[in-house]
Amino acid sequence: MVSLEMGIFGYLCLVNFSGFFLMGLDKWKAKRQRWRVAEKTFFGISVLGGSLGCWLGMYTFRHKTRHWQFIVGMPLILAAQVTVILFLTFKK
Repeated sequence: MVSLEMGIFGYLCLVNFSGFFLMGLDKWKAKRQRWRVAEKTFFGISVLGGSLGCWLGMYTFRHKTRHWQFIVGMPLILAAQVTVILFLTFKK
């Protein structure tokens, strides 16, 4: 039986990998002038727990690093998520 913690960990790995992958995919598509991933998709994934993956993808692929919404937004979402996790962890 899988514990709740392992399920959450697996979910976070999946959603962060998705954010990282989509950032790379969008960069690839931008270079080839193809259909792009919507910016709201990146923020949606971030809010759902994939902010670290999106943020790492931004700087790994050098993508969206000139857009202030991403430069400020991704770290703020990540900071809020870390704050919530710390609060829930030390609340016990």
